Amino acid sequence: MSKIIGESLKNMPWQEKPEGLNAPVWRYSANPIIERHAIPNSNSVFNSAVVPFEGGFAGVFRCDSRSVSMDIFAGFSDDGVNWNINHEPIQFEGDEEIIKREYRYDPRVSKIGDRYYITWCNGYHGPTIGIAYTTDFKTFHQLENAFLPYNRNGVLFPRKIGDYYAMVSRPSDTGHTPFGDIFYSVSPDLTFWGKHRYVMGTINGDESAWQSKKIGPGPVPIEIDKGWLLIYHGVINTCNGFVYRMGCALLDINEPWKVLARSRNYILGPETLYECVGDVPNVTFPCAALTDADTGRIAIYYGCADTVTGLAFTTVDELLDYMEKYPLEA
Repeated sequence: MSKIIGESLKNMPWQEKPEGLNAPVWRYSANPIIERHAIPNSNSVFNSAVVPFEGGFAGVFRCDSRSVSMDIFAGFSDDGVNWNINHEPIQFEGDEEIIKREYRYDPRVSKIGDRYYITWCNGYHGPTIGIAYTTDFKTFHQLENAFLPYNRNGVLFPRKIGDYYAMVSRPSDTGHTPFGDIFYSVSPDLTFWGKHRYVMGTINGDESAWQSKKIGPGPVPIEIDKGWLLIYHGVINTCNGFVYRMGCALLDINEPWKVLARSRNYILGPETLYECVGDVPNVTFPCAALTDADTGRIAIYYGCADTVTGLAFTTVDELLDYMEKYPLEA
């Protein structure tokens, strides 16, 4: 059994794998766990991030309003399934130039030390990566944007690698981005980012066509005894538009821009009604994962059709075995 390097989380949501299921990831039977009208003015609640917090769970949620304004909101839960989301968006403290709001969406949360760092797609003359931290999910301190526009899906590693904070991201454009590869960057202080390295990109042809148009990081990378387990999204452009699915890869523990293994097959894709029908059809978009080091269990939180939030389950061994069974050859 492979080992997750981390803490025990006995109270994380979990359901056993259905008997006879021929897939490495399985859905929570009561999905979606967060409906589109979870707060009074929400049109949709999706692409959100959660972490263990004070014996329960806290999160940062993308809630698009009924004017379809994109912003991020804090929320809390005792069990990781039933959520109380604040009715007003997060108000950030910081430099007046930086905290000016254009739009905010698709957050991730990574705990480093005693701080919870939030990254999100931040509007600043185009999409870039916003960074902030909190200790209580009530007061949020915004830092400098990580990059120039245009960039999305900035995800911090949960600890320094060597002497540096580390992030994976997906450079993009102003629109819906008909391209996208994953890159790795480091910073000594969470302000100045550099030493950019290419990690991996799309797959041309039909060897792994589900990830032929663009890919991007998903939840915070999971440290295991074999490296960093990265769950990511991949996109194909079909005659009916983009389809978003999930895949996984294993990155080197000390040089995470080096890919040790990668799944040729997707691990979860749109199949259910709530994944196939919504504001943006045919989307399964992972943004967070809870892990239990004692059992190797992983609970994945993902956006469904850009409308509601779903929950799915797997284990570190399920994903490693699947990559070995269906490898993407370099």
